[in-house]
Amino acid sequence: MDNEKARALVEAEKARVQQLLGDTDRDAASDRDTANEEFPYDEPAETLTSEQGSDAVAEGLRDRLAALQRAEQRLEAGTYGISVRSGAKIPDERLEADPAAELTAEEAEQGTPDGRFS
Repeated sequence: MDNEKARALVEAEKARVQQLLGDTDRDAASDRDTANEEFPYDEPAETLTSEQGSDAVAEGLRDRLAALQRAEQRLEAGTYGISVRSGAKIPDERLEADPAAELTAEEAEQGTPDGRFS
């Protein structure tokens, strides 16, 4: 894949994730505001659960954003599209589906050394 196309894919995905993160952060702030209001005893638990869900989604989006920033660094270094584990080429189809891919599909199925999946 040429660098122009790769950069466009990474930038588009980064913009999408940043938008989702902003929306999620706004939802979490709203949940927090709502939790601070007075409610009958059974409703704060529902609000807290919603807030925790928003926080978990935001954390996942921040992780995704960090992966996209690493992809930008690989683009700059000329190593984009090459597995960070084995040095094998990552197929263009995989990069189009996931512009932040750091591993080949086979390597991703095995998980990463820290137990995450890519």
